[in-house]
Amino acid sequence: MNLASLGFFGSLRSTRPSKQFAVIGLGRFGRAVCQTLHTSGFEVMGIDSDEKRVAQLLSDNLAVRAIELDSTDPAALKEAGVFEFNTIIVAIGNYVEESVITTLNLKDGGVQHVVAKASSQIHEKLLKKVGADHVIFPEHQAGCELARSLTQPNILDRFDLDPENSIAELLVPEAFDGKTIAELQLRNKYDLTLLAVSSDGRFNINPLPSRRLRQGEAIVVIGSNQGLGALPN
Repeated sequence: MNLASLGFFGSLRSTRPSKQFAVIGLGRFGRAVCQTLHTSGFEVMGIDSDEKRVAQLLSDNLAVRAIELDSTDPAALKEAGVFEFNTIIVAIGNYVEESVITTLNLKDGGVQHVVAKASSQIHEKLLKKVGADHVIFPEHQAGCELARSLTQPNILDRFDLDPENSIAELLVPEAFDGKTIAELQLRNKYDLTLLAVSSDGRFNINPLPSRRLRQGEAIVVIGSNQGLGALPN
């Protein structure tokens, strides 16, 4: 279960399904995106202005196609057929001007869905101003996840719905061992609703209130971040 992916895939709901993606910027983040999409069976085209990065992507078999291209040049993008892709990931995070111009070119060229990597809040605002449909902060998200893993080790995965509420997958705390869902009164005590409980590697959705929880099992809850923070470890 990967709750973090909900943010990205949720942003794609309004677009038609796509089997083809283009990734512009083949640094560590862009390569990781290419690799994940490619191994998942999607067609991926990698784009970068650095010839060595393009050659390395093809050598490592992380995309079906990769080209050297200046993404700030709209004519070059059009000639390469980039505007024909339904979803494009702009993975240029450290060069704000190049990132913003590239995003603007893609939206002006009619690309339906552009996902862009940002390195700061100002960068995010600029990307949204020129039409980016979804902006991500990989380093910020990784930092938050690390802090949470250190302070709340029982939480396996988490997706923020808004600043106050989240969906989280966590291990059953020792204090909950042997108690029924009804006895825990999660909604009254923690402002949380239990959605599922794992059993033999499978999730039982909407379990009965009489279900007893065991330490080491995984549960999925939805509710307030304050309540999540108040759960026993």
